[in-house]
Amino acid sequence: MKTKQKQNETLEVKNTWEYKDRHYYLIGNKSPLTYTIPSRHTRRYPLVWFDEEKGYERELRYATNQKSIFVDEQKGSATLQHIVFENGDLFVPKNKRSLQEFLAVHPFNNVLFKELDHQADAVDELAYIEYEIDALNAANQMDIDQAEAILRVEVGSRVASMSSKEIKRDLMLFAKKNPILFLELASDENVTLRNFGIRATELGIIKLADDQRTFKWGTNGRKLMTIPFDENAYSALAAWFKTDEGLEVYRSIEKRLS
Repeated sequence: MKTKQKQNETLEVKNTWEYKDRHYYLIGNKSPLTYTIPSRHTRRYPLVWFDEEKGYERELRYATNQKSIFVDEQKGSATLQHIVFENGDLFVPKNKRSLQEFLAVHPFNNVLFKELDHQADAVDELAYIEYEIDALNAANQMDIDQAEAILRVEVGSRVASMSSKEIKRDLMLFAKKNPILFLELASDENVTLRNFGIRATELGIIKLADDQRTFKWGTNGRKLMTIPFDENAYSALAAWFKTDEGLEVYRSIEKRLS
């Protein structure tokens, strides 16, 4: 379905082609001195485009002396040319329409390289800034227990030895560095419950057996719950806290932590 959608979009682009200079760049902030992409169909790099009107795949080939990028429309000998990105970038002037069309339908388009679109980039950047603002606001208003729970995902058990100001500072830095992940963690109640269980274990209120299969009371060793096979111990504990039996234990632990 995605392939068909992309082909329809490609056909739409070709039918409403805009003459303009275009810039392309390698995805992933890659900037090798030179990087060459295939310019003709081979067994190793199959370059074909499915033509829905004709009902078959058409072989692609970029030739500087041909008007069409389709082999079945090219006439006479073809003058081939390498397509080379320099330092991760490729500039194609508007008079090289065939090369621009070839890059538009190239199988590597939006996989290894993309066309630079300042408007789309601005929209993406604005959306990211809005995520960042939301994350920083949420971090600033967050209570210390939830802050500790989220930060534990980032720094692990080291959070237990951090002061409240250190936690707040690192939480803000985390929200700025990765706002989308931060907001996901902030809305995940299991993160807080896992941290609650870890704190209770660190303080000896409950104990995790050496075999990582059961939780017990720290005082008398009475079993609280059995961890399902192949599950993370604290994720299973967080889920168990939501049950009727687990809720009673949660409330008991909460009184001891307060």
